Amino acid sequence: MAQLRASMSSTVGISAGTRSAFLRPSASSAIVARVAAPKAARSAFHSMETNACRPTFGTAKFASLPRGSVAAQAGKGRALLSLSDKTNLDMLVKGLDELGYEIISTGGTHSAIEKAGVPVKQVAEVTGFPEMLDGRVKTLHPAIHGGILAIRDSKAHMDAIASHNIDPIDLVIVNLYPFRQTVTSTPTPSFEDCVENIDIGGPAMIRAAAKNMGGVAVVVDPSDYEELLTSLQPGTDAAAAAAFKKKMAWKAFQHCSSYDAQVAEWMWTQVGEGAPAPMMTVPLQLKETLRYGENPHQPAAFYSDLSLREYEAGGVGNSVVHWGKEMSYNNYLDANAAYECCSDYKEATCVIVKHTNPCGIASKDDLKEAYRLAVRADPISAFGGIVAFNREVDFELAKEIREFRSPTDDETRMFYEIVIAPSYTPEGLEHLKGKSKNLRIVEARTRAPSGLSLRQVAGGWLQQSADSLQPSEIEFKVVSEKQPTEQELADLKFAWTAVKHVKSNAITIAKNDRLLGMGSGQPNRVNSVRIALEKAADEVKGSVLASDAFFPFSWGDSVEIACQAGVTAIAHPGGSLRDQEAVDVCNKYGVALVVTGHRHFRH
Repeated sequence: MAQLRASMSSTVGISAGTRSAFLRPSASSAIVARVAAPKAARSAFHSMETNACRPTFGTAKFASLPRGSVAAQAGKGRALLSLSDKTNLDMLVKGLDELGYEIISTGGTHSAIEKAGVPVKQVAEVTGFPEMLDGRVKTLHPAIHGGILAIRDSKAHMDAIASHNIDPIDLVIVNLYPFRQTVTSTPTPSFEDCVENIDIGGPAMIRAAAKNMGGVAVVVDPSDYEELLTSLQPGTDAAAAAAFKKKMAWKAFQHCSSYDAQVAEWMWTQVGEGAPAPMMTVPLQLKETLRYGENPHQPAAFYSDLSLREYEAGGVGNSVVHWGKEMSYNNYLDANAAYECCSDYKEATCVIVKHTNPCGIASKDDLKEAYRLAVRADPISAFGGIVAFNREVDFELAKEIREFRSPTDDETRMFYEIVIAPSYTPEGLEHLKGKSKNLRIVEARTRAPSGLSLRQVAGGWLQQSADSLQPSEIEFKVVSEKQPTEQELADLKFAWTAVKHVKSNAITIAKNDRLLGMGSGQPNRVNSVRIALEKAADEVKGSVLASDAFFPFSWGDSVEIACQAGVTAIAHPGGSLRDQEAVDVCNKYGVALVVTGHRHFRH
């Protein structure tokens, strides 16, 4: 390490100040390669480092290349391009060529520019040093970073690079190795392949250019090429051009930050052994600016999560809006609640949500019938709600949604904010559009609760795994004298799935694979039971009830009230000191009682 430090420190004097101190290949290649070099080879490495520190550029092959380009001598600008994403490359390089820029590039980008018929120079011609270590070292060189980092208004900086025949680089247009696409590909790549797709030179150039935004423009997004070319036109307002550079510098730092966040996330999956990461950065991308938040006085926006764990995970964050008004903050919350609940059912299901609570759920092979039954559970709450399906919406279903009348008067057509489904037939989509110009028709891949859940509190974030527990994963243990019938057990599983999507304290009442009533968000459980029974009304006879948590009291309380109303089977997690009281009450009324051993709080 002492030799390595000596090799690195010996390069300090060759660039502007210390901005490029360690970017000579003698140092950067030693950092990349020496770590893995066997002990027997270190004397050879030391020889290479010592020779590389002599005041000359590169190997004999490149030593005769001219330092100081014709373009620089003629006062032209210089642009450095290194692109994995070559979108709009032809337009970019032809525009730069017309503006008189000398273009420098590497590898595949160099070949693509040549094919476009635009003059381009290899990076090796600028550095006087060949690409090495399978491409790991190309641009990590003072001839590149000195040209980027030199402060244009600093005579000391400009004299320093001039003394080493280093020309300024005015534009850095770079995007990075496709790390996210690599590590999420199928089949899963090897650890070594993933590591090779961690970009080193790209982020170094991007950060250097962004830091020196006063003299260098950096662009990382092809969508900014047109604005870049406009800003370079003669006569462009200097203040506007400076503002553009500053904005692009912000974007560059954010681009690197998001990239590094994905690399760090992947690395933690390799070493973290399932533990919470000691530090975490979540890369987010603005999807749209919303009209307002929960209330009109609250500014709001919607972001897509670019974390690796969210790759092709489905759900509302990756949805497409086919029709209707723009989505609002509350629309996204309600759509997510409806679609998560609907996706949690394996059977063909319709879910209707109002203010993030399901007010109607039904599972039937015939989705039209499921839709009708979901509305009938609570037609008043369903009006103005969100309707979700976990199967494709065809013409017949779209017709039913469009024409169905409210069960409250059999006249009023039902109004909805959103319909969301995994797909639509062309005929179904077109017919549904006719219901209202404001109806938002949303398509997204189904997504039951899964993955990591993050929730903000003042000054911090809470992390947990999503409540993805399915009825098939647990035992419904009968603790009463009466055994539930096969249909009652099926209904208990249906109600138990529903109750985890209802705000605590949560109670659901169901029969024949449909929700009859629910009580949500009450500070005490008995009030939630009363509300659910009120919604179920006369249909409560022969129904089942599920509770998200145990019953703290039973006699004269939640359990007895439910039994007296006509409920014939009850499911709760158990775990109360008074669990036996619940058993005794159910035995008195001949009601089946099962415990699941799992709670479903939802705050």
